[in-house]
Amino acid sequence: MTVEILRRTDWSGIQGVIVDLDGTMVDTAGDFHAAINAMLLALAHAHPELGPVEPMSAQAIVSFVGKGSENLIRRVLETRLPQQATALFDEAYDLYDREYVRINGQFSSVYPNVREGLAALKAAGLRLACVTNKPENFTTPLLARTGLDQYFELVYGGDAFALRKPDPYPLLQVAQAFRLQPSAMLAIGDSENDARAARAAGIGVLLMPYGYNHGNPVQGVDADGIVADIARVAALLAARR
Repeated sequence: MTVEILRRTDWSGIQGVIVDLDGTMVDTAGDFHAAINAMLLALAHAHPELGPVEPMSAQAIVSFVGKGSENLIRRVLETRLPQQATALFDEAYDLYDREYVRINGQFSSVYPNVREGLAALKAAGLRLACVTNKPENFTTPLLARTGLDQYFELVYGGDAFALRKPDPYPLLQVAQAFRLQPSAMLAIGDSENDARAARAAGIGVLLMPYGYNHGNPVQGVDADGIVADIARVAALLAARR
């Protein structure tokens, strides 16, 4: 049972909500696992001189998730092929991109109460945006495949801007597009990246306890609260509107 932590209780005045994707709305660990190991297999096939390249566990891969594909690939290469990590990066990135596009959504599932929560937020008249560090060419098809795209007025992938979370820039761009003050916005995420971006932007932030957070407990993150799911977020906001 999730223990709810609320450090902020006054949510009056919230008019827009920014929602993260991986680890917040969709459990994509299976997709990352399949794509990374397919990439490693393809690298080993293309470079026999490397010898056997051991696959990685889903848990290890998920601990690298959240800071964009470039960081993910670098961490994987540094773990499995440290001597060749720099030389193989571009090739590995292209292979990963190819494999992820092929796999995208096949091994993923929407977390419980995500659809219900988003529907309730939208029905309450809140403006919704999805901001993720996942590249746009992965993000848009996944939202469409899961049917979550219908809830969002705006979607920014990790390559939409030169800066990505934990930088506040993408979140501030949403506030600007919605013509809302940051104080009228709420961010929903699952990691320190989401919380740091929201804090720096002057936006409230609630975290989900079931996500990735780079393999670390989310309870240690500076946020306004930790709640069970997105439906609970909708209930908290509805009580103050």
